[in-house]
Amino acid sequence: MTKDMTNGSPMKLILSFSVPLLFGNLFQQFYSLVDTLIVGQYLGVDALAAVGSTGSLNFLVIGFCMGVCSGFAIPLSHKFGAGDYRGMRMFMMNAVYLSIVFAIVMTALMVIFCRPILQLMRTPDNIIDDAYIYIVIIFAGIPTTYLYNLAAGVVRAMGDSKTPVVFLTIASFVNIGLDLLFITQFGMGVSGAALATVISQAVSGVGLLIYSLKKFDLLHTEREERKVNRSLMATLCNMGIPMGMQYSITAIGSVILQSAVNTLGSNAVAAMTAGGRIGMFFTCPYEALGSTMATYGGQNVGAKKLDRIGSGLKACSILGIAYSAVAFVLLWFTGERLAMFFVESANVSIIADVKLFLLINSAFYITLAFVNIIRFLIQGMGFSKFAILAGVFEMAARMIAGFILVPMFGFTAACFANPIAWVFADIFLFPAYFYVCRKTKEMLKI
Repeated sequence: MTKDMTNGSPMKLILSFSVPLLFGNLFQQFYSLVDTLIVGQYLGVDALAAVGSTGSLNFLVIGFCMGVCSGFAIPLSHKFGAGDYRGMRMFMMNAVYLSIVFAIVMTALMVIFCRPILQLMRTPDNIIDDAYIYIVIIFAGIPTTYLYNLAAGVVRAMGDSKTPVVFLTIASFVNIGLDLLFITQFGMGVSGAALATVISQAVSGVGLLIYSLKKFDLLHTEREERKVNRSLMATLCNMGIPMGMQYSITAIGSVILQSAVNTLGSNAVAAMTAGGRIGMFFTCPYEALGSTMATYGGQNVGAKKLDRIGSGLKACSILGIAYSAVAFVLLWFTGERLAMFFVESANVSIIADVKLFLLINSAFYITLAFVNIIRFLIQGMGFSKFAILAGVFEMAARMIAGFILVPMFGFTAACFANPIAWVFADIFLFPAYFYVCRKTKEMLKI
């Protein structure tokens, strides 16, 4: 079930690895969409806006967790590519120890401070109570986020992108069922949506952990391999923390942008929420291609086959560009109908704003494709600190939009915030890729 990505056609390897990841991402976004759909249809626009107003803060924290776990998986992919399975297991165990510490500290801090943060974000008074209830439950479930993402990272480092998808699929159906039960039957409101998300995440994490330990003999550790190793922890932190910070730094810009949109009223927040959730569904292929390139780059660097890096980037770029064209056409014709899944047809202005958001963003999807493909490839090659700089460029763009453009031009400016951020990131990432390739050749003396 593991996959060696150091031999064979890059295009075929990237497709076979990324397709399962794509389905996993789609299912993950699917149950996120269901959350939003059920909240919007059963609890109303204010509840939808409340959940949406926490999106950037959610990404700031949960994105850090996901980035850290992705970074922890990079040394594992290097060891797997080099055939050093004992070293891989040692890294895995020390990643587990670090994840436990990170999860405990982050959960405590975010549960304590999330309401003051919502107030700083100028969350409208009519939705702040529901926003707090929703996000505090999500943050209480941070340990489940670490559990699933670390387990998935370990499995993907060995070239298996299919197994995590199975458990995400299970989690999706669990989440949908619990959403309907908690909201429509138990009347739990937004707290029901949050609790359903946490429980489904726990189900996927525990299930993937148990299955992987039973299925993969490579993961069975010996006593010596379970020892705390400060040197390995330092390597893991050097990979994981920058990747986590990249997500968080990017999200800081999103928080500032969300704060600006909050001043436009709950209707604007609802439109951004619906447009953002639809957009996240359509951008899943970019995440799948990015995660694929992280493993592809990691394994080939471990095997010292740097000649395959460029051919892999070319193949992945072709896929990303082709999909971008298809996505734009689809959203051009379906944007308005998709918006009606989230809000009633009578809310004409909100629907129009959702469609505007989708069209402007999808017109720049090619730039987003390169952000994911090149950034994750660089990270997989072992240069995760560059991710921070890419995130700084994105943050700067969203800060410009939040502090200057939105107050001047309103909702239309908010629609251009993401495209501007993607362009800024690409301006940095293209030259960074060539620098990384040169430095890698020097380090490996190739």
